[in-house]
Amino acid sequence: MTGRYVLDLHEVDGTQVAVVGGKGAHLGALSRIEGIGVPGGFCVTTDAFRRVMEEAPAIGDRLDELSRLDPDDREGIRTLSALIRRTIESVAVPVDLAAAITGSLARLGERAACAVRSSATAEDLPTASFAGQQDTYLNVMGPEAVLRHISRCWASLFTERAVTYRRRNGIDHRTVHMAVVVQRMVFPQAAGILFTADPVTGNRKVATVDSGFGLGEALVSGLVNPDVHTVRDGEIVGRTIAAKQRAVHALPGGGTREVAIDPDRQETPALTDAQVVRLVALGRRIEAHFGCPQDIEWCLADDGFRIVQSRPITTLFPLPEVADQDNHVYLSVGHQQMMTDPMKPLGLSVWRLTAMAPMLEAGGRLFVDATRRLASPASRAGFLDVVGRGDPLIRDALETVLDRDGFVPTLPDPEPDGGPGGPPSGAAGAPAPIETDPAVVTELIERSRASVAALRRDIRTKTGPALFDFLLEAFEEHKRVLGDPLSLQVIMAGMEATWWLNDKLGEWLGEKNAADTLTLSAPGNITSEMGLALLDVADVIRSRPEVVEFLRGVEDEGFLDELAELPGGRGARDAIESYLDRYGMRCAGEIDITRPRWRERPTTLVPVILDNVRNFGPGAAGRRFEEGRRKALEKEQDVLSRLRALPDGDRKADETKRMIDRVRTFIGYREYPKYGIISRYFVYKQALLAEAERLVRAGVVAEKEDVFHLTFQEFHDAVRSDKVDDGLVRRRKDAFRSYHALTPPRVLTSEGEAVTGAYRRDDVPAGALTGLPVSAGTVEGRARVVLDMAEADLVPGDILVTAYTDPSWSPLFVAIAGLVTEVGGLMTHGAVIAREYGLPAVVGVERATRLIRDGERIRVHGTDGYVEILS
Repeated sequence: MTGRYVLDLHEVDGTQVAVVGGKGAHLGALSRIEGIGVPGGFCVTTDAFRRVMEEAPAIGDRLDELSRLDPDDREGIRTLSALIRRTIESVAVPVDLAAAITGSLARLGERAACAVRSSATAEDLPTASFAGQQDTYLNVMGPEAVLRHISRCWASLFTERAVTYRRRNGIDHRTVHMAVVVQRMVFPQAAGILFTADPVTGNRKVATVDSGFGLGEALVSGLVNPDVHTVRDGEIVGRTIAAKQRAVHALPGGGTREVAIDPDRQETPALTDAQVVRLVALGRRIEAHFGCPQDIEWCLADDGFRIVQSRPITTLFPLPEVADQDNHVYLSVGHQQMMTDPMKPLGLSVWRLTAMAPMLEAGGRLFVDATRRLASPASRAGFLDVVGRGDPLIRDALETVLDRDGFVPTLPDPEPDGGPGGPPSGAAGAPAPIETDPAVVTELIERSRASVAALRRDIRTKTGPALFDFLLEAFEEHKRVLGDPLSLQVIMAGMEATWWLNDKLGEWLGEKNAADTLTLSAPGNITSEMGLALLDVADVIRSRPEVVEFLRGVEDEGFLDELAELPGGRGARDAIESYLDRYGMRCAGEIDITRPRWRERPTTLVPVILDNVRNFGPGAAGRRFEEGRRKALEKEQDVLSRLRALPDGDRKADETKRMIDRVRTFIGYREYPKYGIISRYFVYKQALLAEAERLVRAGVVAEKEDVFHLTFQEFHDAVRSDKVDDGLVRRRKDAFRSYHALTPPRVLTSEGEAVTGAYRRDDVPAGALTGLPVSAGTVEGRARVVLDMAEADLVPGDILVTAYTDPSWSPLFVAIAGLVTEVGGLMTHGAVIAREYGLPAVVGVERATRLIRDGERIRVHGTDGYVEILS
């Protein structure tokens, strides 16, 4: 070691990211792997960077300005970051620092050609690669040139792209520092990139090699198309040889230039097949060392491979951890529960502890292993049928996997369970339908209410470790209520009657999705009632102008106490409080117990209440419900009269009438078990937060929300021991942030492949976006792309376009004319409520929030399942 400013690569290992940055740490680790060729060199440490930053104290003020800029203020970021870069490059490298660098350079050979590479402390990490955001300089010769390019690398920490990336990922500019790697230059015949997992599908068993002639800059810059080889199990399974017309070569005096490739060499492979297989074998060794798939930059010089970089592939969706090496097929729980965002560890573990089926975690999401259902010939067809009714994309993805010979084994029939994800999804072998009797629904609701009331009563006296023991027992009661055979029968009766009506009325009368109108304003739907009840709250507030004006400026969560001081405010407060008493346990992403509930954050509801005040007149809730009930009755009479005119019409009409009665009696209950789950969750959460507050008072955690990054068992252990690993909480927070950048697949295999299904339809117009029809009708209007319910600004006639809608979005449904979502199925909550409100809806529209721009006019074909963009 030379001072504290320079480390030889051989002195560096993977633990020294804070000292030599991500790239330097990885190169140091690579150089320690026997048989992996890494060009020799040294690292200029982050201490050197900090020393130079201290030489320019004005940079601190500039960083403060930068932190205040909006991430979307591109011009401001461009101007300020350029000023910071110029300031850094103008700082003279201190004499002692320059001496340390030139001393290490002399050991490489003072006039040796070097590669000078940036290595930031937030670069090439498992959770964020930052690839290509800072600078690399090739074929730099001589001490003066090397020092100059090191300064440029320091400055490149503040390129516009790097600054914007950090802002969008919540990374403080002051916490990231820059090291620089200086290596002996390699002059390769060929170079390129090796991915040890397929970067497109995620398959961990497939490696891809991109290669071209000369330096790898030709590929990275997009100057040429590379040769691409695909390798699986040591064999080349695919190859594309490109016409490589240009290459980048080093110049004798320093720097690089583009050169033309001789025409007779352009379609010659840059690597032989044997070299490709040898390179992938090296890649597998590197992957094993780092423990995750790698994106590797390589050079071929004198028939030997040199590795010049290796970083984690951060875009791959992680795999659930299992104890065997068998093939598995995993289904996303989030797509069924209409919540595809990542969940915090406490949310994941509580859902797993209260779910009806075993679950696995990956990337902050939950999955169920569907392998046994698919492997059993007896259960496979029924399982695919039920899954396909709910989400055709999942069915198509599963059939894609089943078409691969031998991937899914043939196994004996599994024991029946609650189906994927918890509440029944219609698994094959469900109980037969029961007699239509509203008293059955009333009994089930009373059972659930009594169970929640008992939970509230009994949990009051429980604290400390005894609380966690009590909760484990409560979770068993939770599952008992959820798995009540009568409840499952009622849910299946409503769903199967819906399917029967759509199938039979399509066959007999040529009608598509006839059940959509027949289920309008079905009684007893707790979720649709929740949306209408907020219209009643608006009725109370509308006639109180001081209250309306006050609510327009509300920001503080304690506004309800202030509200009572206004003229007419007490009645308004009582109306909101009454609403929160019934629905305050709900929120967006409510299956994650750590999400803030409406009772905890009532400001979430204020914009929706104000929209209802502006957009509707008094009594709108009652009129809406009555209008839906009238339309359903008219549809019933129309259908029955047309059926009686058919051959064997009386029998068909009588069967249809029974099914209509069954749907209208039972379909509303479909939403109640979820309401019961979330009611219980809020009770659990309040008790757990009381324990978290005690840990804060005891100095065990800094803030109560830190416990959200512990599993239930870890939280239990913390309460018993009064100890929490701060490092664990910090790592979990970092991981949770990184999970937001991942898109969870509907279907994931144990090989890591995210299998994307497709709609196999030829009845959709060219250019239209295909989805699943879940609520009949056609509507045209302005698209409002909304990703956060609290930021919705809707007027009547708007069409809501969003990623997913769980029950918490239902209050918005009263103000819209149609619905488009990226996630959803025939019986998911958004679809059920859209039908009850009579909103044309298409769900499962891939990338809808990116393909449809906010404000565009669109036409939603809720009967046929597609969306047209009109402007």
